[in-house]
Amino acid sequence: MGNCGRQCIGLMGGSFNPAHSGHKMVAELALKRLRLNKIWWLVSPQNPLKSAQDMAMLKDRANLARQVARNPNIIVSTIESQLGTQYTIDILCILKKRYPKTRFVWIMGADNFIQFPEWKDWDKIARLVRIAVFDRPGFSLLALSGKMAHRFSAYRIYERQSSHLRRLRPPAWIFHHTLLNQCSATRIRSARMQSL
Repeated sequence: MGNCGRQCIGLMGGSFNPAHSGHKMVAELALKRLRLNKIWWLVSPQNPLKSAQDMAMLKDRANLARQVARNPNIIVSTIESQLGTQYTIDILCILKKRYPKTRFVWIMGADNFIQFPEWKDWDKIARLVRIAVFDRPGFSLLALSGKMAHRFSAYRIYERQSSHLRRLRPPAWIFHHTLLNQCSATRIRSARMQSL
């Protein structure tokens, strides 16, 4: 992924099983609103909170993610597989050491923000990187009334301050209300199964 210098990089981690237009929409909104230099899609070998039963091969998921991204500022990576990491906290610690001058922003959907307290060392993650949350259909109220939102309420900034997030020291987070994309990897997989 090269030398990052003093850039601000957005990180979107996940299974991308499969990558879809919703991922691309969030990435492009984040690039623009947060004034990021690049976004890295970190395609994970296996999400510890998801079943491996219907998980496509990592290589296939990464290849499809590259086809969906089609943007020179969105870089698809399988670095977690190469490093043997399973948890977000582990890959973040490695990236922070490898790129000490780079400012990272973790980007997630509101659905994952609700689950965030189930992640390993989630409160440490919140103190390690800035977090940008993007709304998903039917999740905003639950996300904004959840454990993470309450525990770190003093560190939330308003949407109109989006471009400032990159300059703030963690913990710092923002919730973006956006046009809602109905695309869902779960729904796509389900539709595929039904068509067989």
